[in-house]
Amino acid sequence: MLSVLAILILIGCNNAAKVRSEHDDVKYDLTKNEEALLDSIQYRTFLYFWHECNHENGLVKDRSTEKSPASIAATGFAVPAWAIGAERKWITRDKAVGLTLNLLRFLINSEQSTAKDATGYKGFYYHFLNMKTGKREWNCELSTIDTAWLLAGIRFASQYYDRNNKQEKEIRSLADSLVNRVDWDWTIIQKSKHDSHENLVAMGYKPEEGLGDFGWFGYTEALYLYILAAGTNLTNPQKAYQQWISGYDWVEPYEGLAHVGFQPLFGHQFSHMFIDFRRLADEYMQKKGIDYFENSRRATLSNWKYCIDNPNGWAGYDLLTWGISACDGPGDFERDGKRFFGYAGRGATGPDDFIHEDGTITPEAAGGSVPFAPEICIATLKNLYEKYGSKGLWGKYGFKDAFNLTVDWYDTDYLGLDQGPILIMIENFKTGLIWKYAMRDPIIQNGLRRLNFSSLTKN
Repeated sequence: MLSVLAILILIGCNNAAKVRSEHDDVKYDLTKNEEALLDSIQYRTFLYFWHECNHENGLVKDRSTEKSPASIAATGFAVPAWAIGAERKWITRDKAVGLTLNLLRFLINSEQSTAKDATGYKGFYYHFLNMKTGKREWNCELSTIDTAWLLAGIRFASQYYDRNNKQEKEIRSLADSLVNRVDWDWTIIQKSKHDSHENLVAMGYKPEEGLGDFGWFGYTEALYLYILAAGTNLTNPQKAYQQWISGYDWVEPYEGLAHVGFQPLFGHQFSHMFIDFRRLADEYMQKKGIDYFENSRRATLSNWKYCIDNPNGWAGYDLLTWGISACDGPGDFERDGKRFFGYAGRGATGPDDFIHEDGTITPEAAGGSVPFAPEICIATLKNLYEKYGSKGLWGKYGFKDAFNLTVDWYDTDYLGLDQGPILIMIENFKTGLIWKYAMRDPIIQNGLRRLNFSSLTKN
């Protein structure tokens, strides 16, 4: 195995794409110390989904604060988190089954209506729910993408809990009922002020305003959403999908790292938690000659190289201190002529393509990209733990959400939306557990088929 230093030098010489052939798996052998570190990260991150959860209804907090509502996306991420806990013997399988059942029973019986305090409508769910009552919180939107992440966890459960007993049979039955009652056709935007957003899946709905005017357009985390919709009941998935792809932006910020761009790194990670895209491509990616896994690898390496180059001169960025994605931040203010932000969709594709970039680093960026680029991501997690853990970055649930060395700020919160990718993607790298079961789902397979995904053809 190449040493970390040798690999970093190799990548730094613009040979990044050669470390993984476009048609081969990433090769990386863990040392015992690295395996122990990843185990520790996973265990503490798992505890978030166990302790920041209402065990009566299965809802999981958006963040670790006392009064936080539930996030339906974080709740979706919790379902495979509980399964990982069972696999590792941190909890029993029976406990994972029981908690998963409590969640699914709550969801199937929750109010689906146009009432302002309902839990959902048309099979979709509000972005934030009251942890106790499960009712809509914060006057939030009915979210198509967050519902997709809730269903992603549920679809995983439908395959993972495969035993022939009453409880696991009920999980499978409820999982099918929940996904089949989602009305995807209702979300398609028929007329919009923005012509490019017609025929797309809308981002959200509010009973006070109706269906939103913006749809999922151009490469984002919504790749999974379109595959899920195609696999269930969306009447014309190709029409919506081709309109979505028409917004793709093919970029080459660094030599050898051409990819479909999207600045925040989470957009290159979330869909990959539940779909194994290795050697799998749609018609667009077939023409480009790479799969979406390789695309995410290149996006990760571009994010890393951007931080090394550090064009805006932030404190602390280096080979093993990097990672720009959506996360908490130090707050909305200016200092020494530089602008800082609170929570924001931070991201960077290259020196001329970044957003909300204020020197804030999130461990989720490296943690959620471990399968794509283990040679830099694992070394980065080790460095963040050893160098900054005792300064405030590490705690009872693993890594805090973010830190900023320019203003000497460390977050005090953990966010479920960022905890999930760390836990799940490390597991996919180590065992492929979530990929293994999620890819067995006939709904996902049907969605891939209807959107013309096929094995990547070697050029």
